[in-house]
Amino acid sequence: MIMSGASGMMLAAKIAAAGASLYGARAVYVSMPDVGVRSKLRQLFAAGGLCTKRKGHKGKEIRTYPAIRRVSIYQDCIQAVFMLPDGLDPGAVLKHAWLFRQGFGEHIELAGTAKTFILTIYRLEVQQFDYELEEAQVAAAGMHLPIYVGRSRRGPEVYDMAEHPHLLIAGETGSGKSVALRSILTTLIKVVPPEKLRLLCADMKRSEFHLFRQIAEQVVVEPLQLETMLMKVRRELRKRGDQLDAAGVANIVDLPERERPPFIVVAIDEVALLKKEADIMAVIDEIGAIGRALGVFLILSMQRPDADVLDGKLKNNLTVRMAFRHADEINSRITLGSGEAAQIKQSEKGRMVFKLDGWRYAQAPYLDIPKARALLEPHKRPEETSASPGAPSEDQDYEWGGLE
Repeated sequence: MIMSGASGMMLAAKIAAAGASLYGARAVYVSMPDVGVRSKLRQLFAAGGLCTKRKGHKGKEIRTYPAIRRVSIYQDCIQAVFMLPDGLDPGAVLKHAWLFRQGFGEHIELAGTAKTFILTIYRLEVQQFDYELEEAQVAAAGMHLPIYVGRSRRGPEVYDMAEHPHLLIAGETGSGKSVALRSILTTLIKVVPPEKLRLLCADMKRSEFHLFRQIAEQVVVEPLQLETMLMKVRRELRKRGDQLDAAGVANIVDLPERERPPFIVVAIDEVALLKKEADIMAVIDEIGAIGRALGVFLILSMQRPDADVLDGKLKNNLTVRMAFRHADEINSRITLGSGEAAQIKQSEKGRMVFKLDGWRYAQAPYLDIPKARALLEPHKRPEETSASPGAPSEDQDYEWGGLE
């Protein structure tokens, strides 16, 4: 077919326009955030060796990387969902959290199960904020034993200790650990009815729990006093075990409410000072192992994590961790199993790595002593004169807060 010069010029113009349109479409496609995230994720999987390997035809190595199922763009974040190939250890992905920070920056969260992981990339950081009881009450609605953590980029963070037993709080001096512990205990006292909670405190530094005197069932400051108190707890564990056996249920929350004993929370500040107290640590280990079903829970805090205290058995039973700033990656790994807490800046007071079903950064509320004292004042009992504790004995007959 022969075209005139004018017709040829028109066709050439159309082809050029179509080519420009295709080029522009590809440029827009490549620059789309989800495409960029997918590409970056594939690069990171390869760089970190997050794959399974097998021998294929003629001995050629075949690598299978996680499959990126979805990338969603939101106003405040981007979420990428990927699935692991069979045979890839989920723990290896969590240990490579640093890899995703290298690729996407510090403001990420990684959470997952045996198969599916969600990487959340945030645009903004969580700001410091003051404690507000109303926010804690709303967030804690419907929970048996709410632990008010603070805020993450998702919003208020709270969980039910009855479902996720035993909490470890660790962080160096000035990191915000003590203030967080204060807000957690204050929230428990304000939210949980007094007939459903017994709070037992051990203040090994004599500096944190003075606010809770005449409110907590007991506040002790000496190892001998703590041992006496824990013998009481051990006796209660046995009694509750017998009660569950007789009722044929597995957990105290399954008992009829009129027969249900109160939850017991044992809060010990600076538990690392007790590492040479074998009898005390034995009861702490026992609570960690069997306490959940019996309604007895641990909140343990320490400035510097100690591998001798956090041995495998106890550490595994502390299912929730709040890691404030740590001095170095070695200490962070003792607390978390990874190094994120060492990357929190000194200026970021109250910032933590919150570990529950994966980890995420969170901000604890600021609750100063005068405000805490005012909140707690209505819960104080009249001051009582207490006798000095004698030598502990498991067989001693206790009268303990109506539990006997």
